[in-house]
Amino acid sequence: MTLGQSPTSDTSAGEALWAACLEQLAQDIPEQQINTWIRPLGVTVAPDISKITLTVANRFKMDWVRAQYASRIAALLEAIHGAPVLIELALTPRDIGPKPGSGAKPVQEAWLAELPDVVPAEPAAAAQPNRSRLNPALTFATLVEGSANRMARAAAMHIAGNLGQLYNPLFIYGGVGLGKTHLVHAIGNQLLADKPNAKVLYIHAEQFVSDVVKAYQRKAFDEFKDRYHSLDLLLIDDVQFFANKERTQEEFFNAFEALLTKKSHIVLTSDTYPKGLTDIHERLVSRFDSGLTVAIEPPELEMRVAILINKAVSEQAVMPEEVAFFVAKNVRSNVRELEGALRKILAYSRFNQKDISIQLAREALRDLLSIQNRQIGVENIQKTVADFYKIKVADMYSKKRPASIARPRQIAMFLAKELTQKSLPEIGELFGGRDHTTVLHAVRKIAAERQTNTELNQQLHVLEQTLKG
Repeated sequence: MTLGQSPTSDTSAGEALWAACLEQLAQDIPEQQINTWIRPLGVTVAPDISKITLTVANRFKMDWVRAQYASRIAALLEAIHGAPVLIELALTPRDIGPKPGSGAKPVQEAWLAELPDVVPAEPAAAAQPNRSRLNPALTFATLVEGSANRMARAAAMHIAGNLGQLYNPLFIYGGVGLGKTHLVHAIGNQLLADKPNAKVLYIHAEQFVSDVVKAYQRKAFDEFKDRYHSLDLLLIDDVQFFANKERTQEEFFNAFEALLTKKSHIVLTSDTYPKGLTDIHERLVSRFDSGLTVAIEPPELEMRVAILINKAVSEQAVMPEEVAFFVAKNVRSNVRELEGALRKILAYSRFNQKDISIQLAREALRDLLSIQNRQIGVENIQKTVADFYKIKVADMYSKKRPASIARPRQIAMFLAKELTQKSLPEIGELFGGRDHTTVLHAVRKIAAERQTNTELNQQLHVLEQTLKG
């Protein structure tokens, strides 16, 4: 079984154990690291679950995985399994290895016995089978549409079919785990499906920084420019990582101008809107803001339910609708946390050989639900909002109605409805005995304004991330 591969219906206990470990790793380790170092691993679980073998493409990666992740993986497996699990690292077998029956040692055993201290050179980007670095699984077909991402999705689809015309650049922003990366991969995959010879590259901003550093060290800026300035479509994630990196910003500005001049397209993502970026040069921010800027919001309830059901199907599992609603009501923040909750439920179901039900979901997510219930309460929301807008917490309950107080109070009511399980009457009672219609008016007003008021939307993002820790 390879990491990231969907388990079959007869998933073994060993595979379920690894799935549970992977789910926990995905919560503890940044997504970029997971995608770079963990997902490419090959995974083989011994039938008695006493050992897990991780196969790695080359010695450099093997050393890095051993140093950075092996002990954490071993500790997680032991905690989940209740007994020690041996972690073995091995090089991925090559076609040039010994033939069966030849008596020679397999590549894996040969490494365990003796391996020269030589780090194989990474293959050149042009020789890689996936030069675009796109994930073929992230397409428009696998992206669940809802009001939270409808405008961004429509713009992305337009770009895929009309490269270099409208919405150039396209700047997509939103909190973590809302689907920004899925959307940019979908653009690239759609373009390559229509035009297989198109030059497309997806990278994280950190990779661009790394490429600039390498070009600087090797004095190879001509090669750097040949690579980036010749693209038809550049997709770049998390441009906020350019902050305080002067040479990187200069090179990206040059690439930006070169691509626009040749009518290539640029799609960027960030955790904030362009003018909210800090420590990035104004001329670059103005370029980011010169095309179309769209937000992706946290998904609404129905969209969260659809995501869970669709994702379960892709994992060859069936999630009853009532369970999907239970999970969606309790996991509200983003798509990544939804998928994490689903993985935990599926692993718990397979490991315990129980059908998926609300009770099983409650057991599988008990830690998450416990933390959520403990951390996010109406009182916590009131205090956080009051501190943010520099008013007194007592103003949340008072009858005062000046805009400087009424506005934060409405925002707190909106967040209470979004982030807790309280009913409208219960929220009204906690805001000084107000009627539920007052709360409903506040919720609808803030929700509507969020769609058009960029400043309010950014403030809500900050408050939500603060409350979720």
